Amino acid sequence: MIKITRIQHFSENDLIESLRQVTLLKRPEVTIYEHAYISLETINPAILSPAQNYILRSELKKVRELKWALEAHDVDIYLLRGYLRLWMEGLDDPIDLLPPVVEESIERNGSIHFIINDGMHRVYMALREWTRTQAVVIRGIPREYPYYAFPVPGGWESVEEREDLPEGYLKKWHRIADYHALYRNFNSAFLNVGAPRVFFEKNRQEK
Repeated sequence: MIKITRIQHFSENDLIESLRQVTLLKRPEVTIYEHAYISLETINPAILSPAQNYILRSELKKVRELKWALEAHDVDIYLLRGYLRLWMEGLDDPIDLLPPVVEESIERNGSIHFIINDGMHRVYMALREWTRTQAVVIRGIPREYPYYAFPVPGGWESVEEREDLPEGYLKKWHRIADYHALYRNFNSAFLNVGAPRVFFEKNRQEK
């Protein structure tokens, strides 16, 4: 079980200003969101476009545990109003929890998608719990640096819940061969984004 020992809240302005410092993983000189339009919006998760073909049930359960742990501190995971820095038992360093990050993408056929860049399992949990969620919506990203995978045709109805991923499973449909060149490195501006997974893996190894 997750136990949060301390929470520090950062405002919406802090969130947006930090996002403007996020770089590409392989090109740290490129601040991908520096000149983009960034807003914090409460939206229906059903209108968002997943970019991966699966949800792992184990990860979904972990996100639910995190939601419950935050509720013990009177924090709604769907309404962060900025971002959080969390100190947790079992982790040496704090982690930053951002709202899900969504990017507007105009595809070659003219369709417009709001692709889930980060927070896929949280958005899916909101979908399952029939609630809206606050998300960072980013528009006006340079056309030469699109999100590294295409939106899934069919949207949520094409996403499957899985216990595991067999070898060769097609996770995403990448835009380019060197798709890591388009990775957004959130840890260039935040602390240990994605660290909850490390927390659970550490606990599992110790048991």
